[in-house]
Amino acid sequence: GAVLLATENAPEGKRAWYGMFPQLGAPIGFLMAGGSFLLLGEFLSEADFFAWGWRIPFIASSVLVIFGLYIRLKIHETPVFQATIDKQEQVKVPMFTVFQQHGKMLFLGTCIALATFVLFYLVTVFSLTWGTTQLGYSREHFLILQLIAILFFALCIPISALLADRFGRRLTLGLISLAIAIFGLFMAPLLNGGNDTSVLLFLIIGLGLMGLTYGPLGTILSELFPTNVRYTGASLTFNMAGIFGASLAPYVAMWLGTHYGISAVGYYLSIAALITLVAILFTHETKDQQLAQLN
Repeated sequence: GAVLLATENAPEGKRAWYGMFPQLGAPIGFLMAGGSFLLLGEFLSEADFFAWGWRIPFIASSVLVIFGLYIRLKIHETPVFQATIDKQEQVKVPMFTVFQQHGKMLFLGTCIALATFVLFYLVTVFSLTWGTTQLGYSREHFLILQLIAILFFALCIPISALLADRFGRRLTLGLISLAIAIFGLFMAPLLNGGNDTSVLLFLIIGLGLMGLTYGPLGTILSELFPTNVRYTGASLTFNMAGIFGASLAPYVAMWLGTHYGISAVGYYLSIAALITLVAILFTHETKDQQLAQLN
């Protein structure tokens, strides 16, 4: 919804640039979350942290919920969607319309977002678990390495948005997906390198690629659907990719790593990236089209 608000108010030729600002919430949120847990680890014992301390960041986040609710209540409809209302082109149940009339784009959009979610959770959740259980890192030490790498995540988001506006969504995300597939082949030697330099390089490359793929992702997903179902279609693709990518990735990766080694986890990422690449090839370029004309 935030991406749609940004892109539907963006000037011509800058939709990806405007659409990347909500995406910056991910690295900023990760820095706040990781920093909070790191800070708690400094002042609390292990027993206190797991007994009650871990709840503190979640309770504190209620302030952000209230702030976010206030902003949402003040938001007006975008000009593009207001035009749809004026023309009485709204649909009664958008989700049914998406499944009935835009099933192909729903499937392709889910696949396009798949590599993004798999990559993020492998480089964050899985790598933290693997680092602390298999590589001998303390939680605090590994979190510090991740927080350093998150800066590259944030830095690469605006870079990819600029590239997507200049060279197109398909070319930009296609090349990034190919780079993610190649990165998966080198995951094992980097993560299992046995030293901070190697692990940090793994995290920086992984989260840098995450920023590159995440920057224009919201924009391309929103451009797959017409205005009257754009919010629902983009949300469904994003969340379905989260189900098949994010929610399963840590468990699949841990099972693969335990039974077949870390190389198998890298192949898992490469396969996800190739699925995304193929899905991108089956879509059309939307960079120069007006949002009201997209179908």
